[in-house]
Amino acid sequence: MSVYLIAQLNIHDRTTYAKYGAAFMEIFTKYDGKLLSVDEAPRVIEGEWNYNRTVLLEFPSEEKANAWYLSEEYQAIAEHRRAASAANLVLIHGDGA
Repeated sequence: MSVYLIAQLNIHDRTTYAKYGAAFMEIFTKYDGKLLSVDEAPRVIEGEWNYNRTVLLEFPSEEKANAWYLSEEYQAIAEHRRAASAANLVLIHGDGA
C-alpha cells in the first residue's frame, strides 16, 4: 500500500538548503520514491499556511519510506535541511483508513 510523506518547511538559509536539494533525488529514487509536488505558494482554501515550501512524496510502502528516511545516506544530507529550515514531516497511508 502506498504511503505519502508531507513536508512543511520554512527555509531560512537557501544556500545551505541547496546542498540538501542537490543530493536529494539521487538518494530518494533508490528507495522507489516519487516526487509528486513541490510548491512554494500553495493556495490556502481554509485556515492558515505559514510555510514557504510544501512537499508531497510517495513511496510504494511504509517499509520503503522508513528505509529511505533512516538510511545513512539520507540522514547525512538531512543535516543540511535541518540547519537551513524548520520542518514538519508526516507519513500518511494511501488506503484512506
